[in-house]
Amino acid sequence: MSLTRTIAIGDIHGCYTALDTLLAAIELGPEDRFVVLGDIVDRGPGSCAVIERLMQLRDECELLPILGNHEQMLLDAVDSKIALQDWLSFGGAETLDSYGKGAGLSVLPQEHVDYLRTWPDYHETPSHFFAHGNYLANVKLAEQPWQWLRWESLRDLLPLMHVSGKTAVLGHTSNKQGEILNLGYLVCIDTYCHGGGWLTALEPETGKIWQTNKRGDVREGLLPPPQAAWR
Repeated sequence: MSLTRTIAIGDIHGCYTALDTLLAAIELGPEDRFVVLGDIVDRGPGSCAVIERLMQLRDECELLPILGNHEQMLLDAVDSKIALQDWLSFGGAETLDSYGKGAGLSVLPQEHVDYLRTWPDYHETPSHFFAHGNYLANVKLAEQPWQWLRWESLRDLLPLMHVSGKTAVLGHTSNKQGEILNLGYLVCIDTYCHGGGWLTALEPETGKIWQTNKRGDVREGLLPPPQAAWR
């Protein structure tokens, strides 16, 4: 068995305590690949600390972050592509408050903004691909519309197996009961940490699961058996 692990983590949404506890439970090493499925900011109280922690992780493992729709909104607000209020009303207010109560857009460190700009749309391995939101089943990964990868919910359209034959690991579509969606060919690990659920990390090759919550509780287990459909 390879000593290298590939581990994906679902939507963090500013839940720094859950992230820090999860990282301690996983015990990442230099050979590990850690895929962050996006939406690390907004809604929760600790977005600034989450970004800082991920930047530190670059020296501790192979960090592979993917841009989520909430990072996209942050960047669009910075670039004046959307009205600031559009981002603030979707959790951006909590992100700015994490840099200082009542802070404005100018408080965002350029280093943080530049870092988010480097994040790609997806990551793939020989057996899996990782994206934030959704995918078009019959479109090659390199040709997927970024809007679809970033914004499309699994509740609006549940795709078939991707043409590559690889298993998809996704976030974005939160399960309000804190449960993992496993369809066999698709796994969604957004388990609603900021709303009282769990922050989930998955090692796809083995099915091992680590979960923490905002209180710092920890539990481990295995990926549940495939189910027939979204529930």
